[in-house]
Amino acid sequence: MMPKVNIDKDIPESKKAQIDYMRKIEKENLERVRGLQKIRRRNIYTGFFLGGAVLGIYLYSILAVKQEKFLDELDDPQTMKQ
Repeated sequence: MMPKVNIDKDIPESKKAQIDYMRKIEKENLERVRGLQKIRRRNIYTGFFLGGAVLGIYLYSILAVKQEKFLDELDDPQTMKQ
């Protein structure tokens, strides 16, 4: 991480307008970063939700196919003729 710059000590010849502009840009950048953090958090929640939904559908499908009996009837056609 970069060290924080103390404007008054490190850049004494700066004009007030430049300092005000730097502070304004710094404030806007912090707001932008906070917004991106919120979006990232929502994306993570959405990813977990979608992953859980896909896993649930997959597990349900596996259990539903496992319980079906019609394939057993097709395997043994001789019992059906008698």
